[in-house]
Amino acid sequence: MEKVLIIHTAFIGDIVLSTPIIEKIKKTNNNIEVYYLTTPAGKAVLQNNPNIKEIIVYDKRGVHKGIKGFLEIIKIIKSLKIDRAFILHRYLRSSLIAFLGNIRERVGYNIAAGSFLYTKKVEYKKEKHEVERILSFLDDNKSDENKIVLYPSESDVEKVEKMWKSLELYGKNVIAIAPGSKWFTKMWPIEYFNKVLEKLALNNNIKILVVGGKEEEGLNIEKYDNVENLIGKSSLLELKAIFDKCNMVVTNDSSPIHIASSTKAFIVAIFGATVKEFGFYPWSKNSIVVEVEGLECRPCGIHGGKTCPKNHFRCMREITPEMVYDIIIKNMNMRGE
Repeated sequence: MEKVLIIHTAFIGDIVLSTPIIEKIKKTNNNIEVYYLTTPAGKAVLQNNPNIKEIIVYDKRGVHKGIKGFLEIIKIIKSLKIDRAFILHRYLRSSLIAFLGNIRERVGYNIAAGSFLYTKKVEYKKEKHEVERILSFLDDNKSDENKIVLYPSESDVEKVEKMWKSLELYGKNVIAIAPGSKWFTKMWPIEYFNKVLEKLALNNNIKILVVGGKEEEGLNIEKYDNVENLIGKSSLLELKAIFDKCNMVVTNDSSPIHIASSTKAFIVAIFGATVKEFGFYPWSKNSIVVEVEGLECRPCGIHGGKTCPKNHFRCMREITPEMVYDIIIKNMNMRGE
């Protein structure tokens, strides 16, 4: 039985986008055990995946912070006697884990900081979607599916089912709106989101679920009869179960894009500081990217930033609430089946 380790300790969305390679590895050869080294948040979104033998948590900002924690992780990896590693994170620390963990075959991107430690280098193709880039680690990466797959537990699904009944959502057009982001310049102004909520609130056949993590609980979401504020009230896999039942997901360029890409919901993705050419747009044909094209200052950073470098924030300000509302109404019934 060959043991393969995937190393990815980036953001939640990045971890979600790696799920097709897990599926593909197991489909190609069932005599492979897949291990996955990731962050606590990464584990939260990967858990219940039947194709993963074990998730190893590297809490690099918590219990494994510093050299001592790093060496503890190395010790764990050595004990597993891994045959091959796919290093999806381009930082030196991830490369060192594979090298010091005595993994014989180490595969990573040619532009990674620790590429000199690899036994095989994969070309990082900027023009490709991130899912395609990750699948390039496999020699046989062609497929007509390559779907993002997440696995909510039975209790996750039951909780969402109860919520649908209690909120009387069956028979309604349900829209999930995710207004948050880790980065300010990737967030469409909250007052714009509220303008859209105000307009949608006039339609009794529409129900809006506002979603997000606990760090977004302070967002000033206006209250309306058909708007349910669920920010901070659902886990990542519960969010997947929610999106599974929604007609549409409206979100900034953040992890909800990628979680929603594992569902049939129509995705409206609002891009500001970043651009879809980075390869992190929705991995779903049932989607649209809303952006201001032709701005010389776009993109201003691969991850966004805390402030607009030009102090005008035109990339988001010029996407008006009316534009987004019209897109929502036009595509309301575009959920895939």
